[in-house]
Amino acid sequence: MSAAPDKPVTRDAILGGRVALTQAQTGYRVSVDAVFLAASVDAQNGDKVLDVGCGDGGATLCLAWRAAEVRVHGIDLREDAIARCRTNIAANEWSERVSAVPYDVAASPGAGLSESFDWVMSNPPYLPASRMDQRKSDGVFDPATTETIPLAAWVSFMVGCAKDGGQLALVHRADRIEEVLAALAETCGDINIFPLWPKDDVAAKRIIVIARKAAFGPSCLHKGMVLHRKDGSFTSAAQAVLQDGVGLDLN
Repeated sequence: MSAAPDKPVTRDAILGGRVALTQAQTGYRVSVDAVFLAASVDAQNGDKVLDVGCGDGGATLCLAWRAAEVRVHGIDLREDAIARCRTNIAANEWSERVSAVPYDVAASPGAGLSESFDWVMSNPPYLPASRMDQRKSDGVFDPATTETIPLAAWVSFMVGCAKDGGQLALVHRADRIEEVLAALAETCGDINIFPLWPKDDVAAKRIIVIARKAAFGPSCLHKGMVLHRKDGSFTSAAQAVLQDGVGLDLN
């Protein structure tokens, strides 16, 4: 895995300024998806959480702030993203319990990853390279947004990293819900689906899916959350997650 050249960065903050974030100036940048993913992880004191495809650390950092007694480990194919994630971990003074290393999800879970985590979370690349809206004239795709392996293989890697009885959390496009559920069907149960509605009376663009490895309970489709008012501002419920770091209630 060759080192990527340094990219221009911006120095930002998330969770209402509570978390410092250095991220690439161009390409994929931390969005509300990462914040909501972290909010869906109900990790308890002493739990170990893996962030698969952690990028610059958006979800990793949000969870580390919200769950102060949880250990969080991030992996990503891109060494430049891992370098920025490590910078962010150090800037927020979490190096004793938060870490990040380069790792290719196309490989099997290795030592230290296989069946090791109480929670495995991911904001995967959203589209396969075959999708027309992701084609580029030079044939080069951003692995942060375009799949380098099929979604089913990505989910299988996550399952392989979770302990029996451990939980998986994904945020993904709502129009790929059948693929997400099919990838989980053979190994997971107790599946909870939480739609994120852009506005009232607008179809969901994103879903959060929580599943438990080696469980057989029924699935539950939750009411979900409306993100924006008619004027485009965030609803109070969305603000609580994005600004105050409140977790989602899936009970």
